[in-house]
Amino acid sequence: MKESGLIGRAPGMLQIRAQIEKLAGRRATVLIQGESGTGKEVVARSIFNAAPRGHFVPIDCASLVGTMMESELFGHVRGAFTGASETKRGLMELANGGTVFFDEIGELPLELQAKLLRVLQEQELRPVGSLVRMRIDVRVIAATNRDLQKEAAAGRFRGDLFHRLNVVRLTLPPLRERKEDIPLLIAAFLERAPNRFTLSHDATEAMLDYDWPGNVRELMNCLERMMSFNSGPLLHFADLPTGVANHARAGSVAGFVSAAVAGGQAAPPRGSVVSLHEMERQAILRALEHTGGDRTSAAQMLGIGRTTLYRKLKEYQLE
Repeated sequence: MKESGLIGRAPGMLQIRAQIEKLAGRRATVLIQGESGTGKEVVARSIFNAAPRGHFVPIDCASLVGTMMESELFGHVRGAFTGASETKRGLMELANGGTVFFDEIGELPLELQAKLLRVLQEQELRPVGSLVRMRIDVRVIAATNRDLQKEAAAGRFRGDLFHRLNVVRLTLPPLRERKEDIPLLIAAFLERAPNRFTLSHDATEAMLDYDWPGNVRELMNCLERMMSFNSGPLLHFADLPTGVANHARAGSVAGFVSAAVAGGQAAPPRGSVVSLHEMERQAILRALEHTGGDRTSAAQMLGIGRTTLYRKLKEYQLE
């Protein structure tokens, strides 16, 4: 299941939405920059849907490998090379009259970049093996998770192609910089789920605290995984992927230890020492207070096994 539609009320997303509205009905070339998983294709489709014309044709540049790359983009005529038993239309021709979306254009080989630049500048293409050029009218949207300006300076991307694409630039914020949108994204995803699901409070808090290096895509995959292993309707902390759960536990333990050291008051003066045993004892007490005495949940929060918790309860005479 994929997220569809532009979701978010964070300032960065409101700015993106305003820019999309301004682009409606215009044919300016757009370069979308952002980390992997931030929703660059969602934004590209939103730009197209603001004033749809023709077809929206996505091209995954990372998948264009081998000797057939040029043919995939520009097509070929029958007999152009061994195995070309019939004429084939390329993706650029299929987008004629509409919008072509180059996803992760930074992955395009330099040789193909030069040929693409020529097509964009002259607004015509020549299929592989053909002597005839055809006129095309396409609106270009490109996306990348790289800094193409730096890539061009390093010789890994053509500077002239970068400037041809960099007419209007939209930069998507990573999810860690717009955490206020996480509940909206979760709600939108769960609404489209086949069954009704809701998140427990501790699971929601853990997801809000996590930095989501994979951004919206990772968040969606996390929810998909949780629903796959739980029949619902409530998704619990225990259903979270290991990475998300461990991050939350580490934060909880750090908080408990900090509180234990401070004793709920000011931190001890510099040079004073609190024993590790006392810190651990206080952390266990606070975990049990937080979970209402639920030892299984307290063990999960502390990042230790239940057997280890029982042993430490006995050791510190906390049974």
